[in-house]
Amino acid sequence: DLKPGEIHALIGPNGAGKSTLIHQISGSLRPDSGSIRFLGQDMAGLDMAARGRLGLGRSFQISSLAQEFSALRNVMLAVQARQGTSFRFLRPVMSDKSLTEPAMAMLERVGLAGRAYVPAAELSHGERRQLEIAIALALGSKAFLFDEPMAGMGPDGSKALTKFLDGLRHEAPILLVEHDMDAVFALADRISVLVYGRVIATGTVDEIRNDPEVRRAYLGEAA
Repeated sequence: DLKPGEIHALIGPNGAGKSTLIHQISGSLRPDSGSIRFLGQDMAGLDMAARGRLGLGRSFQISSLAQEFSALRNVMLAVQARQGTSFRFLRPVMSDKSLTEPAMAMLERVGLAGRAYVPAAELSHGERRQLEIAIALALGSKAFLFDEPMAGMGPDGSKALTKFLDGLRHEAPILLVEHDMDAVFALADRISVLVYGRVIATGTVDEIRNDPEVRRAYLGEAA
C-alpha cells in the first residue's frame, strides 16, 4: 500500500519478482489471483492506458519512448493525452502554446530542457529516464511507479535524481524499485523486501537494516 507523501521502496535480489509486480500493478501483466486497488477502485480488467487515465504513472525499466520524436514532442503527447485531444496534426500543434509551454515546463523540472529538441533515440540512458518521469508528470499522475530509475546513471546523475524524487513525493506517493541501496536508504519512508515472490519484511530503513531475515536473504552483513 502507498500512503500520501511517502516513498515506498521495493527491494530484493535479481529474480525476486519486483519488476513482475510493477507490471501487474501497471496493467501490462495480469495477476493469477488477488486484487489491485487504486483510489478505492479495483483495477482488475483495466489495461495500462485505463490505469494511466486514473492517474497511475510509470517509468519503465526498459525505455519505451517514441524514439523518432524529440523529447519535447514525447512530453507534448502526454500533455495532449491529458487534455483528451488528438495528435493527428503534428506540425500545427508544435506551435500550440497550450501544449508546448506545459511540456517544456515538465522538461525543465527534470533538468532536460536543454535537450528538448533532441530525438529520444539520441538521448543517453539516464536522459531517457528523465524524459519518462517528465511524461508521468505531464499526465498528472496521482501515484508513481518507478522501476530502477537510477539504472544506467553515473554517481552525479543518481544523486541529482535522488534529490528530485525526494521533492516529487509531495505531489504524489511513489513505489520505487531500485538496486542503488544508497538511493533507497536516502529516499524510502518504508521498504518492503521481496524474495522469490514473497514479501519477507516491511518496515523503516532502520528496521530493514536490522532485520535478521533480511540480512541473511538479501542485504548481507555489509548493510
